[in-house]
Amino acid sequence: MQIKATYPTQAHADAAETIAAFWADSYPIEAVLLVNSCARGKATADSCLDMNVLARPEVLRTELIAWESAWEDFNHTNPLIQKLKTAGRYSVVHLDFTAGVFETTEQDEAAGPDDFELGIGNLLAYSVVLRQKGDYLDQLKVQWLPFYSEALRQQRLPQVRFFCLNNLHHIPLFIERGLYFQAFDRLYNAYQEFLQALFISRRTYPIAYNKWIQEQMEELLHLPELYEQIVSLFEIRNFESEEILDKAQQVEHLLDEYAPAEGML
Repeated sequence: MQIKATYPTQAHADAAETIAAFWADSYPIEAVLLVNSCARGKATADSCLDMNVLARPEVLRTELIAWESAWEDFNHTNPLIQKLKTAGRYSVVHLDFTAGVFETTEQDEAAGPDDFELGIGNLLAYSVVLRQKGDYLDQLKVQWLPFYSEALRQQRLPQVRFFCLNNLHHIPLFIERGLYFQAFDRLYNAYQEFLQALFISRRTYPIAYNKWIQEQMEELLHLPELYEQIVSLFEIRNFESEEILDKAQQVEHLLDEYAPAEGML
């Protein structure tokens, strides 16, 4: 895991430092975290600067409105943040406040994956700490790293597999009706749920389901051979055909091979 941030431009570095100091010096926060591309040394000059301000739940409940107002003023007046906006086409600051509370929510069975594992991974596993004032961040890492409890994993894996298979098994019905775009939508949702199940099966937090796929397959899961199979899922020559159904069958095969139900291991 990266310890020191690697910024694409000096403007990104300067803005991150002034933002971290702003929160750590004047507010009862627990930590300021750099997340996403900058945290992993993958950003470019055009990349936004993603940051999280962590506070204890009881503090954030009472302070959030005031902090959002303070941030709005600082974001629009600080000269280093304004300079960042000229570094690239999309080089703005995305700052979120978080209490570090991770809870599963009810999922729409027709939609794609929820962000439960993504939220934990990007905040705790793949972030860079710019400021830390208390021990709350350490407590969260003890609770959630290197992965959540085995009891929760055994609950999550069959749930995610169910949603993946549900999407896949609806595809033949849409193909029969000529609803090819709807079939493709279900295919893409199922592909992302396959990735979610894969990471849960391997007890590893994901970075994203729609980007950095090769990096994750090779560096996090050590499955370089899987990347080419994933790419082939979206090499569709004849959209208005049963080719999408063939791709759905490939996803189901990958699910059973790489993220099987516990009883199949």
